Amino acid sequence: MPSLLSRFPHDASTRARLALPLLLLVACIVASIGTPVKHSLLTSAVAWLSICAYTTLKIGARSLLDAAAGQKLAWAAGTLLALAQIEERAVDGTGIWWAKALLPLIVYAIGQTNIFGGSDAVSASSSTASPKSKPTPTYASTTPLYILSASAAVAVYASSASNAVLSLGLSHATFFAVALLLVERAKAEAQQPGHDGASGVYANNGFLAQPDKPAPSAESTSLSITRDVSAAAAVGTAIAALTMESFGFGGLALGQAMGDHWELGQAAANAAHGLGIVLVLIAMHGSLLVMALRQDALSTSFVPLYAALCSQLGLDFSLSRLWFAALCAASTFVFLEAHVAIAVSAGSRMQLRAGKLLTLVAVASFAGLTIVYIRQPFQISRLSVTASTPLGRSSFTAPARLLGPLQYNNTRVHPVDQLVRDAEASWLSTLQQQSHSLEAAVAEYKRRYRTPPPPNFDKWYEFAKRKNVQLIDEYDTIYHSLLPFWALPPATIRARVREACGFGGNNLMCLLVRDGSAAHVEGGQEWLQQAAVGMMEQFVQYLPDMDLAFNVHDEPRVVVPHDELSRLVQIAVNESLPAALANPAPNNAFSPRPADVKKGKRIAEVKTTRFNVFAHQPTWIPSRFSCSPDSPARCLDDFQCGDNLTSYALGELGFVYNHTAFSDICNSPSFATSHGFFDRPNAFNVIHELFPIFSQSKMSSFQDILYPSPWYWYGKVSYDEGKDMDWKAKINSLWWRGSTTGGFSRDGGWRRQHRQQLVKKLNALDDAKILTNAHKDDREAIPEWNMKEAPRQDYKQAIDIHFSHIGQCDPGDCDAQREFFNVAPPANQQDAWKYRYLLDIDGNAFSGRFYAFLRSRSLTFKMAVFREWHEEWIVPWVHYIPLSLRGEEVLETVRYLSAEEEGKAQAVRMSEASREWAGKLLRKEDFEVWFFRVLLE
Repeated sequence: MPSLLSRFPHDASTRARLALPLLLLVACIVASIGTPVKHSLLTSAVAWLSICAYTTLKIGARSLLDAAAGQKLAWAAGTLLALAQIEERAVDGTGIWWAKALLPLIVYAIGQTNIFGGSDAVSASSSTASPKSKPTPTYASTTPLYILSASAAVAVYASSASNAVLSLGLSHATFFAVALLLVERAKAEAQQPGHDGASGVYANNGFLAQPDKPAPSAESTSLSITRDVSAAAAVGTAIAALTMESFGFGGLALGQAMGDHWELGQAAANAAHGLGIVLVLIAMHGSLLVMALRQDALSTSFVPLYAALCSQLGLDFSLSRLWFAALCAASTFVFLEAHVAIAVSAGSRMQLRAGKLLTLVAVASFAGLTIVYIRQPFQISRLSVTASTPLGRSSFTAPARLLGPLQYNNTRVHPVDQLVRDAEASWLSTLQQQSHSLEAAVAEYKRRYRTPPPPNFDKWYEFAKRKNVQLIDEYDTIYHSLLPFWALPPATIRARVREACGFGGNNLMCLLVRDGSAAHVEGGQEWLQQAAVGMMEQFVQYLPDMDLAFNVHDEPRVVVPHDELSRLVQIAVNESLPAALANPAPNNAFSPRPADVKKGKRIAEVKTTRFNVFAHQPTWIPSRFSCSPDSPARCLDDFQCGDNLTSYALGELGFVYNHTAFSDICNSPSFATSHGFFDRPNAFNVIHELFPIFSQSKMSSFQDILYPSPWYWYGKVSYDEGKDMDWKAKINSLWWRGSTTGGFSRDGGWRRQHRQQLVKKLNALDDAKILTNAHKDDREAIPEWNMKEAPRQDYKQAIDIHFSHIGQCDPGDCDAQREFFNVAPPANQQDAWKYRYLLDIDGNAFSGRFYAFLRSRSLTFKMAVFREWHEEWIVPWVHYIPLSLRGEEVLETVRYLSAEEEGKAQAVRMSEASREWAGKLLRKEDFEVWFFRVLLE
């Protein structure tokens, strides 16, 4: 088979022709990944203007507006390139990467129509030959072209699947392809005598007698076209940048330094980044035009295709993408090789065989992709081969006593096995039902919440799809957090934010959004400010002007009494939401800035506050204010108040079958004397009116607005995969090291705090209840699980849980805890990966290690009463093992997963499932999408 390089001699010219596409490819990849979406048009306009300035200095500006035929084509090409970039900016770039896969096909199709007077795809352009005399390229078969376009589209595909985005993608590819053809044709026109070339003196018979001036060189012609194209593109992108983009960089408005060095450093870093991107864009745009002028439009169109392919593989690698990228490369080789063969009349049977083999491989690949796509919604790798059996009436009966746990009476299936199967089946159903288009997402939103989605919901949807977010519909936490606010007038909400932010002692971080940028931030730690600004940097332009108050304490702070909260919810559900839904044509835009939201970027001081400070004091009474008077938490008789175990506990050991009910403090008055937050929180600034305060976690009875913790986004607890081990190499026990955080201990209060109670329970010398299989020696027999008691110390190898630091206590209480507990030496975070089972426990609020644990190859056990933003996204018994505060079930769960054959297999599967899901869900992009959604709401 003739070499693809046979069309060029192997000399310096060959190396130059190969270096140009390589430069364009690298520049396109860097620009695709590194260009800030928020200012892509601005940086592009500066790059085009720089190219225009350089070429003008080289050849002058005298002929810039001569309006010759070649110049008109160059202006049109520049305008189309600008329009293509504007469309790419409209969907934030990566949303239409798939459209670049169609560039060669569109260039070829339009070139075959001869609209632009033919294309030189067979031989190099000649400065003396007339382009109109050159033949239209022919190919042995266009099948490889179709295959490479389809396979590249599959490998690069990253679209929201909405009709608007699909239309923009096709339009973008068409504009770009036509622009390349116009550049090619502009050069041909410029080289024709009497056009952009030299004018001539004609004899009486009409024949050209003598040139009036020398014909321009090929270099000056190329520079002239480059100047004209870049001038038109610079004007188009500059106008679009002025109308579509703000002048805020890095989330903070330029010139609004607030005295902290990190903001100035951030501005400098952003300026350097912007300058670097401009230089990359200069290289990209310049090499694109040079390649189109020196070679041809078809060859040039392959480079953006492969740049998009490489970018997508780098950002979101998968074996399927790699396969179709390889198929695209093979198709390109066959297509261009056939082109060279026809050009030199060197076709062969080997080429024909290669084409047929390529077609067979392509058909098989696309058939396999179709089958996988059809079957994927109905399969999930982590499910057991055994069918899932729902927890029906045959598996449990009513509790033996009032408010006691459900009785589990399916002795053939271990409770852990049953709970895992049920959770996996429910989770699979949730994944299957996610919306796959903007229209479907809007319809589901209206069905769930009985109100239209907020303005710019379409921008959020495109952002979520571009970031490859797995869950489009599961945001009920946002709805429940914001529902009471629907009953308040907007002016009241705004006034309360200003009041909260204006009093310095409220310990809030306040952030002002103005004109599409995070214009001012004050309060809180430096890392918290950086993280909050960084989390919204990519979408802040879609937010209205607003003031946001963020809680800098671990503990939540807004509790509204039950009667007032009920009235607010009733007004929201019966009046406000139905009124919004009744609007037949809601506007997809926010209302103008209200008069009480000033343009200024400062926070006015307030002299008084409605927040009360209860640090180091019991908080059970104020924390239960929002619970119903009929709930166990509001019981009047301290000695008769029992937990509602029926709502969440299964079996005598109390396995948590409903984690939402377990974490509802209204069900559990025992939390008053068993959780450190209610004994003496380390910090507690509380208010009993509905103030919009954003907190990273909260108790169920609080009305704080949840948002993804900047602690996670900022990477405060890392996971070093290089220090992790394979499952088989890990120690077969449950591990935890930590401190006595969770509450401040005074007068022996540590005995009433959750961490101390759980560590004490799991290291006790008493007997523990476990389940044993009566037929464990007969592998063919049906299991029969029965309860028995055994010394806890018989299983001490399965539990490795100790305090490594004693703190947050008065001196006497600290000494008492050091004497009571076997305090272990401090451990490094990365030491955890040596163990198969990792315990995660609430501290002062949520535990900051949870996400690192989920990313590891270990299986996470979690005892959490605090709720976070991910309640619908990270599911108990699928991604982690939920534990109760009593801890009766912990030993049996560890024993079953580490000693029983079916338990061992289940543990491996769950650890792999949690790790896989964490890789898809716990990315910075996921936090940003969720944060975007809650701020729109």
